Amino acid sequence: MSNKYQNYLFDLGLLIKERALEVRRHRDKLAVDSPDRHFQSGRVIAYNEIISLMQQQAEGFGISLSDLRLDDIEPDRDLT
Repeated sequence: MSNKYQNYLFDLGLLIKERALEVRRHRDKLAVDSPDRHFQSGRVIAYNEIISLMQQQAEGFGISLSDLRLDDIEPDRDLT
């Protein structure tokens, strides 16, 4: 794989992970019965799906999760 694609995936994994964790932190600050909390919970679930899919595909293609900077996140633990 060319450096261009490696760099793209390296940055993309980190950016998605950072946004996912940011959304989770934002959600956790909101009141439990807040309509915005329900919306943010949906966003957290969406990021869970995205990161899970990226990790599964990386495994299938023999790409190390550290190459995507997704080796230190477990979606079902960190994004629920």
